Amino acid sequence: MQCKGFLFDLDGTLVDSLPVVERSWCHWADRHGLSHDEVLNFIHGKQAITSLRHFLPGKTEAEIQAEFSWLEKIEAEDIEGIRALPGAQALLNHLDEAGIPWAIVTSGSIPVAHARHRAAGLAAAKVFVTAEQVKRGKPEPDAYLLGAELLGLAPQDCAVVEDAAAGMLSGLAAGCRVIAVNVPQDAPRLNEADFVLTTLEALSVIRQPDGTVDVQLKN
Repeated sequence: MQCKGFLFDLDGTLVDSLPVVERSWCHWADRHGLSHDEVLNFIHGKQAITSLRHFLPGKTEAEIQAEFSWLEKIEAEDIEGIRALPGAQALLNHLDEAGIPWAIVTSGSIPVAHARHRAAGLAAAKVFVTAEQVKRGKPEPDAYLLGAELLGLAPQDCAVVEDAAAGMLSGLAAGCRVIAVNVPQDAPRLNEADFVLTTLEALSVIRQPDGTVDVQLKN
């Protein structure tokens, strides 16, 4: 496939934060007497506020915001076990060296996303889209449309790299190319992804003189 830039999800795509995410949400589930499995099966790839509204029907917006603040504090402070996923750092460094534009587009809030990005030691992102910047979170297209706009690229010239079904659907809805990394095999529209990978180490990315980027699988 060809593109001109990349839009990366953060959690589960560039950063292994699964233990932190699940610890935090399980603590929250315990506060409300909810099943861990029920909560964990819903939250991935979505904004926290979306999940809170789902599990707390009938609560006022003030009550939901209070729950969000409680959860955000836990998630931002717990960085134990956070690490870059295989191939993530090398790929971002290669993109920078080759002059290929890229952005991070996450459903996480600023405190949570930046804490995890720093803990993983990833290359600095010139464009970093967080939950605060969009009205509608993934699977709606808003976040990836904004990421493409801030890179100065058309959505169809961007490759979205995602691990969650909600994020992949967001990228497709935005009109982007999609590279799925460890997306569940039963995810809807997975067959529409350009590549379905288990690791970023499998990607070969080469910038052509005209700025077009060739993306292939390594032999």
